[in-house]
Amino acid sequence: MSVWALGLNHTTAPLDLRGRFAFAIDQIAPTLQSLRRSFGSHRHPDVEAAIISTCNRTEIYCAAEHLALDHTVEWLAESGGVAPALLRSHAYTLHDDQAARHAFRVAAGLDSMVLGEAQILGQMKDAVRAAETAGALGSTLNQLFQRSFAVAKEVRTATEIGAHSISMAAAAVRLAAQLFEDLKQTRVLFVGAGEMIDLAVTHFAAKEPTSIVIANRTLERGEKLASRFGGEAMRLADLPQRLAEFDIVVSCTASTLPLIGLGAVERALKLRKHRPMFMVDLAVPRDIEPEVKALEDIYLYTVDDLAQVVQQGHASRLAAVAEAEVIIDAGVRSFMHWLDQRGTVPLIQQLNAQTDEWRAMELARARKLLAKGEPVEAVLEALSRGLTQKMLHGAMAELHAGDASAREHTAQAISRLFLRKER
Repeated sequence: MSVWALGLNHTTAPLDLRGRFAFAIDQIAPTLQSLRRSFGSHRHPDVEAAIISTCNRTEIYCAAEHLALDHTVEWLAESGGVAPALLRSHAYTLHDDQAARHAFRVAAGLDSMVLGEAQILGQMKDAVRAAETAGALGSTLNQLFQRSFAVAKEVRTATEIGAHSISMAAAAVRLAAQLFEDLKQTRVLFVGAGEMIDLAVTHFAAKEPTSIVIANRTLERGEKLASRFGGEAMRLADLPQRLAEFDIVVSCTASTLPLIGLGAVERALKLRKHRPMFMVDLAVPRDIEPEVKALEDIYLYTVDDLAQVVQQGHASRLAAVAEAEVIIDAGVRSFMHWLDQRGTVPLIQQLNAQTDEWRAMELARARKLLAKGEPVEAVLEALSRGLTQKMLHGAMAELHAGDASAREHTAQAISRLFLRKER
């Protein structure tokens, strides 16, 4: 059994390229089904698969009897509408122990833009549930991910890897505070109502801004989030008309196209008489057109722009990385041992089936003898002799087959199997 991973993240690929391979959670199931169908047509049936897609990464994990990394690359490149060569230049491909190590490091927050951040663990768990719902998760990948979750828990419990971690939302608040003298005098608009926006609202609400408004495609979901912070909800369709009201805009949706265009921002600036606007686009693909950044009085930051801010405190956590890697090493060794053992499972199943068949045959014969009135001792003797003869027949036949060298190897193997002494 082989395990492999294909991915691209914030360190290997620019934001716009990552956006081509971003999958919303409701897209995961049909995407996995498409991927698995493509393997079936390339003589790789029964491939297990899972996809992790966040603002910082898209990763495909697979498990099958035979390694098929090249096909996985070609399929992902086609799905994103790029040449395989371009994808390869920005992606990483890993298999077996290296794939396991990567999964464990991702779960533990060691591969994140924010070293030690915990959000990725929840995102991985969501990805696993989506793969399970889609029927794409088999025993091998299930073991890989369950072990990665256990390793992540141990890393967070036994090390200081998450200490002083600065989230993307906290970084956005820091930058906004540099632009506005008093955040209490600002009006803040949040576009979306997912996990990232929830976190961002929490951080900004702590600064007690003048108003908080949630714009979401589903008004009820926006109202639910807004009510927790004494805010207001509005329909996403009303955003262009009301954009000028806000000093701070934070957006993170699953839209495949930008929701806030250059024209809308230009109109908002005129109405604001060019008072500055602070905008944060946490979405991949982008929610805000990149050309907006060139406008005067606009301060636009993407997830990649926030990298330098979130790295503050990085050095103080590096000492914990070495401790975390030790825990991950042990987890990788344990998983690979389990994976190696999986190769013998079919043989073990065949052996158990064969011995059960022999046992049933000898028991049936013994019952017939007892029914005829044969002495119990004689029946038991015949039963034990019949079982041992069946078990040894193949070994005895092999001892007399082949040339001298083959017989010698067979004799050594049989000796190890049948002549072991109790210690």
